[in-house]
Amino acid sequence: MSNYTKGVLSILMSAFGFALMNLFIPLSGALPTIQKSFFRNLVALFIALIVLWRTNRKKPVREFQEGESIAWKWLFVRSIFGTIGIWCNFYAIDHLFISDASVLNKISPFATLVFSYLFLKEPMKRGHLVALFFAFVGVLLVVKPTLANTDFFPYFMGIIGGISSGAAYTTIRKLNKENVTPAVTIAFFSLFSCVASLPQLILSFEPMSLRSMMMLALVGGMAAIGQFGITMAYKFAPASQISVFDYTMIIFTGMLGFIFLHQVPDYYSIIGYAIIIFAGWLSFKVNQQKLPS
Repeated sequence: MSNYTKGVLSILMSAFGFALMNLFIPLSGALPTIQKSFFRNLVALFIALIVLWRTNRKKPVREFQEGESIAWKWLFVRSIFGTIGIWCNFYAIDHLFISDASVLNKISPFATLVFSYLFLKEPMKRGHLVALFFAFVGVLLVVKPTLANTDFFPYFMGIIGGISSGAAYTTIRKLNKENVTPAVTIAFFSLFSCVASLPQLILSFEPMSLRSMMMLALVGGMAAIGQFGITMAYKFAPASQISVFDYTMIIFTGMLGFIFLHQVPDYYSIIGYAIIIFAGWLSFKVNQQKLPS
């Protein structure tokens, strides 16, 4: 099996993992969003620590060696934006169709384009600007910002979540350039999110049934599969070759929402999904340098 095929399979596994995470969030019941995000990160932290322990037994992790520098600033920046992204995304999932929340979160690659251009000085081609325009049109169709749509706040939170995730992914690029071990990034982010959630969790904690605890355990497990899947994918193949397959998460989430939650998006949202997927494909083609700059 070629590295390209391994990369595609890994990113499909990641997309399906995140789609299942989105499904298990509403299935966990009417719990506070902060409580759901805390247990999602707690499970992900536990899994990341196990991976770190096993990795360190085979080959010493660089960050654990005396005298090795650690990019603390970028780890904190990644964790801050990542935590905001999770809070907003979980809130959107709890208040919207999971397919709508999922597609709003998928504006993160376009936010990454903008942030990478502004802060990492990475070039942006005209094709990227065209992709950004289509992504914006797609978001408008999903959100439908009219007087008839009086419950705009969950959509706003979904958009903020996608933008924050884009900022977090930008810092991951910086962390990769600093040769930070991926499992260290995931463990630090998960620990930071748990600590940041604690004050509000204590104030708003609600007792959980066994079903809720099982669903939240699955939320964390699927999130870990998604994170490690995408990390493996980009080890096997560059993002310019396989990133477009990440948009299958929108399709997976829509199917799961229809089958298990009986959610049927309206025609405007479906057209919006298609346009955002097209924008992702267009950006993918530009990254492959098959379109003129």
